Amino acid sequence: MDWWSNSSIYQVYPRSFQDTNGDGEGDLVGVISRLSYLKSLGIDAIWLSPFYLSPNNDGGYDVQDPRTVDPRFGSMEDAVNLIKAAHRSDLRIIVDLVPNHFSTEHQWFKAALKSLPGSLERSRFHFYDGKGEGGAIPPNNWCSIFGGPAWSRVIEADGKPGQWYLHLFDSTQADLNWENNEVKEDFEKTLRFWLDKGVDGFRIDVAQGLVKEEIFKDHRDPEGLTRALRLDVSDMDRFERESLLADVPFFDNEGVHEIYRSWRKILDSYSGQRMSVAEAWVHPSSRAMRYVRSDELHQIFNFDFLIAPWDAEFLVSAINKTLSEVGQVGASPTWVLSNHDSPRLVSRLGGGELGRQRAKAMALLTHGLPGGIYIYQGEELGLEDGQLEDKDRQDPVFFRTKGVDKGRDGARIPIPWSSQLSNYGFTTTKPWLPIPSDWQDHCVEAQVDGDSHLALYRRSLHMRKLLSRQLPTSNEITWIDTPKEVLAFSRGDDFLLYANTGGESLELKLKSDSQIILASSAQAQLTSGTLTLPAESTVWLGKITK
Repeated sequence: MDWWSNSSIYQVYPRSFQDTNGDGEGDLVGVISRLSYLKSLGIDAIWLSPFYLSPNNDGGYDVQDPRTVDPRFGSMEDAVNLIKAAHRSDLRIIVDLVPNHFSTEHQWFKAALKSLPGSLERSRFHFYDGKGEGGAIPPNNWCSIFGGPAWSRVIEADGKPGQWYLHLFDSTQADLNWENNEVKEDFEKTLRFWLDKGVDGFRIDVAQGLVKEEIFKDHRDPEGLTRALRLDVSDMDRFERESLLADVPFFDNEGVHEIYRSWRKILDSYSGQRMSVAEAWVHPSSRAMRYVRSDELHQIFNFDFLIAPWDAEFLVSAINKTLSEVGQVGASPTWVLSNHDSPRLVSRLGGGELGRQRAKAMALLTHGLPGGIYIYQGEELGLEDGQLEDKDRQDPVFFRTKGVDKGRDGARIPIPWSSQLSNYGFTTTKPWLPIPSDWQDHCVEAQVDGDSHLALYRRSLHMRKLLSRQLPTSNEITWIDTPKEVLAFSRGDDFLLYANTGGESLELKLKSDSQIILASSAQAQLTSGTLTLPAESTVWLGKITK
C-alpha cells in the first residue's frame, strides 16, 4: 500500500507549536525540538501550515513568496534541517501549498498596481472594470468568505478610482488567474523547489477554487453562501448549508482537474512516493472524488467528519458515503476531526467534561476506521477553543465581519507543554495569543494518567499501526445490528468497534469471544459475553498480534 493510505498525519500550526527564539511565536527550530514528542504519539507524518514569507494578515496563508522562509519562523536552513531530522525519525513531511491567491505584497501584485488595465501584469490576477456609472459597482455580487465584499477597487496612476480585483478571502489575498501560463509555471516551480528539498507531499489549500469560469455570475444569496463555506460558523442548519453549497459560482469548476493532472505527473516523477492531499469542500460530496482519480491528487479531506455531530445515525451515513465514494475511484478514505480553520473537537461536541468525553469516543471511533487520519495539534490533549478578549483577536474574519463572527483564533492558541514553566513552556515572553490560565490539567506534562486524553491517543495510534498489519488491506467494514444510538462494525475476523452516542450506559450481548483491547471510558467491561458500553464511549474489541 502507499504510505499515506493508512497513515496518521499530525498538523503542526508552527506559529503556535513551540517558540525557541523568545519572540512569542513558534518557529521551525521549535518543531525540531519537539520531534521526540511527535514520534511518541505514533504518527507517520507531519503536515506543516505555511511558514513562507508573508505579511501574516491571514496566519501565513497570505503568501508573499512561497519559496522563501519567513524570518519569524527561521531560515531555509532550518526548514531543510527539519525535513532531514523528521526523516531520521521515520516521519514524513507535508507542506502547505496556497495556489488560490497571493499576498498583495507579492512582487506580481505590486507590479500589477503600477501597470495599466489590460496589461500582462494584471492578467496574473482577476482585474476587471466595474459596472454602473464610472465603474463604481463591483463586477459581481460575490462576498468574501471572511465577510464583506469580494472585490476591492484600486487607485490608478492618475489618482482616480480604477479597476476592481477579486479576493475571495481577505483584501490582502488577491485571487490568481489560472488561465495565465505564468501562474501555472510558477507553481510548478514551487512544487519542484520543495520536492527537491525533500518534502514528501503537499496539502493544497482551497483546491477547488483555482478556476473561475463564470466570473460575472451573481449568486442568489452571497452573504449566506460565504457563511456556509466557513467551518467556524456553527449556527447554520445543515440543510440550509447544503442548499447554499449547491450552486457555488467560484468553486469546483472543471478546469481545476487539468491543473492537478499536470501536478500528478510532477509528483510521480520523484522517487519516494510523494503525495498530495486536497482541501476541497464541494457539494455534493460525490464530486469530491473527482479530485482523487488515479491521475490527479492522492487524498482529499473528509469534511463530513469535520462538521459531524456525535450522532450514530449521522456517522453511519457519513462513513458509508465516504467509503462508497472513494471506492469508486480506488482512492483511500481520510478522516479529520478538526483543523486550524474549525472549532476544536471538544468545543464542537459540547465543551467541558462532556465535550472531552465525547471527543475521546469520537477519536477512538475515527482511529478505528480504515484509511488515513489527520490530527490537529492539541487535539490529543483534549483542548477546547480558548476564550479571548476582542482586543487580542487577530483573525481577519473578526475584523471583516465587524466582530459579528469571532473568527478562528480560539482554535489557534499555543500548545501548553508544562504548567511548571511560564507561558506553559511555549515561550519565554508574551505569546502571540494569550493561553488560558486554567489549562494546567491539559498540559502535555500533566497528562501522565492512563485515562488522560493524551494517553488514549498514544495507545490508539500505536495500536492502529499494529492492527494495520493484521487487518484486511481493503477499506471494507461490516456493520453490526445495534440499538439506534449505537454504531458497531467489524473489520476482518479480529477487530470489532462499538460506539455509544447516547447518554445512557448499555449492556449488549456479543456473539464473538473477543476481549476489550482499548476503550475511551474506564467503565467499559466485557463479562461472560456481555459488553457494558458506557454512555458517550467507544470500545475496540479483538486481539492484537505483536
